[in-house]
Amino acid sequence: MAGLTEWVFLVLSATQFFLGMLGNGFIGVVNGSGWFKSKRISLSDFITTNLALSRIALLWILMSDAVILVFFPKAHDEGVIMQVIDIFWAFTNHLSIWLATCLGVFYCLKITSFSHPTFLWLKWRVNSVVVWMLLAALLLSCGSAVSLIHNFKVYSALCGIDGTGNVTEHCRKLTNEYQVTHVLGTLWNLPPLIMCLASYIVLILSLGRHGRRMQHNSASSSDASTEAHKRATKMMLSFLFLFLLYFLAFLITTSSYFLPGTKMTQMIGELITMIYPASHSFVFILGNSKLKQTFVEMLWCESGRLKSGSKRPFSP
Repeated sequence: MAGLTEWVFLVLSATQFFLGMLGNGFIGVVNGSGWFKSKRISLSDFITTNLALSRIALLWILMSDAVILVFFPKAHDEGVIMQVIDIFWAFTNHLSIWLATCLGVFYCLKITSFSHPTFLWLKWRVNSVVVWMLLAALLLSCGSAVSLIHNFKVYSALCGIDGTGNVTEHCRKLTNEYQVTHVLGTLWNLPPLIMCLASYIVLILSLGRHGRRMQHNSASSSDASTEAHKRATKMMLSFLFLFLLYFLAFLITTSSYFLPGTKMTQMIGELITMIYPASHSFVFILGNSKLKQTFVEMLWCESGRLKSGSKRPFSP
């Protein structure tokens, strides 16, 4: 029977799940409908759409994991269910992180301006660079899932969880080895994390330098271009904060086997983990002119529909 803490955890998880589905679903529908109508899509919209889809899948996995953690804690800690969730979580998590990294690199190369030859070479070939990064992201995401599948097969065969249910000392050692391997699997996140940090920092520095140059050359500090660059800098800082928070929460969740209060640690880690895929979509909507305009128009239409409906006389 779930206690008060578990029910609070479920309510908060369901709230973040609902908001995340709304935000990411909105991005997917807007970009997807534009792609369907014009038969073409920009590289940035393509990455953003796939990022939204990967986060929808990630939110479903996190929500399913939360339900199993509360109502079936024993099945969550051992057996096939835990392994399957880990495999799908590993794939969608790494794919989502790599897509966000590709988007950060794309914006970095498109917006920033440096005179270094290597940077100019990358800037001239930005589309090719990002496409190759997307292919590498897909392969690495598959690799992370395949590595867990291999460990799962060895663990299942030697422990006999398929039917015997016998738990031996050797099985316990294998379980510990599997858990250590699972924790070390977070190292797969380091390359995209480093690349994403580097891209965001370079972009923020470039935008800040451009904003200072515009303020120096303009008589008014409220120049439209300067204000636009300030908004872009704030948006990138929010991206960076959410990304670091997500990485920390993911590390806590995967290391919960070795921390006191395993179940509580897992619940706290998963709640923090869901913040990134749920809230990042709304930050992106507010920072993207096309998505923001569509979102505002949708709200105005809905508001107008409700007002007109409220003025209709009641008829049975």
